[in-house]
Amino acid sequence: MVDTTKNTKLFTSYGVTTSKAINPDIAAKMISKAKRPLLVVGTGVLRPEILDRAIKIAQKANIPIAATGSCLNGFLDKDVDAKYINVHQLGFYLTDPAWPGLDGKGNYDTIIVLEFKKYYINQVLSGVRNFSKVKSISIGKDYIQNATMSFGNISREDHYAALDELINAL
Repeated sequence: MVDTTKNTKLFTSYGVTTSKAINPDIAAKMISKAKRPLLVVGTGVLRPEILDRAIKIAQKANIPIAATGSCLNGFLDKDVDAKYINVHQLGFYLTDPAWPGLDGKGNYDTIIVLEFKKYYINQVLSGVRNFSKVKSISIGKDYIQNATMSFGNISREDHYAALDELINAL
């Protein structure tokens, strides 16, 4: 098992609360328990090694994808429910309990974030964390302090292995 709970104090500035470091099994359980999960992916997902894993996560957990930046093209014709949205706008919408969601069925209770620049997603999740009840799980290779839960700072190889463990546990 890949230890995804290490190195959480590298390159972070701590506030009152920080995210809980988790392993792939716990992430899979949280995703499975969520009533309305949403996989939110950044443009870094377009690397084939990550794109294939993101698609498997969405298919295995039967969750929609919010494709941000320029990554929607990676999900076309892949048998997943992917829609484009700007990540900053998504962060704003998530704080509104009356938001109908990307599918019109209501707001989400859990978002799973993957392949964003650390400084970028950390700012978006700061608003989500402080102004909503939405849980956020970062399954990227960098520790995201403003997520509810996050993998630690891990190598690219450990990240691939952790995502494979998560997929198997779903």
